[in-house]
Amino acid sequence: QVQLVESGGGLVQPGGSLRLSCTASGSTFTMYAVGWYRQAPGKQREQVAIISSGGTIYYVDDVKGRFTISRDSTKNTVDLQMNSLQPEDTAVYYCSYTGWSGDPPAPKTYWGQGSQVTVSS
Repeated sequence: QVQLVESGGGLVQPGGSLRLSCTASGSTFTMYAVGWYRQAPGKQREQVAIISSGGTIYYVDDVKGRFTISRDSTKNTVDLQMNSLQPEDTAVYYCSYTGWSGDPPAPKTYWGQGSQVTVSS
């Protein structure tokens, strides 16, 4: 099992910034991608940003230019720097980690506990 522990959520005013961090621990296996998802009130969970083991990065359109995902393999962490936050960014943010393990190898995704991000005046 891989455990993902998130930190950094909170309440911020529009235009402000927050940085979410996710630290992985536990069993090791070949990582394919790590990323962040969010679920806003009354909406389905959506992918926000991912980064692959090869460094390929994807952002959902409405966060491009505002959010930055980064990974530090030496610390087993993935961060999401969120700038120019707007009320529509309000959601629970989840860290995800997908890798390959087992014999035969199979993909498996792990999730953090979720971090509440609230953007409001």
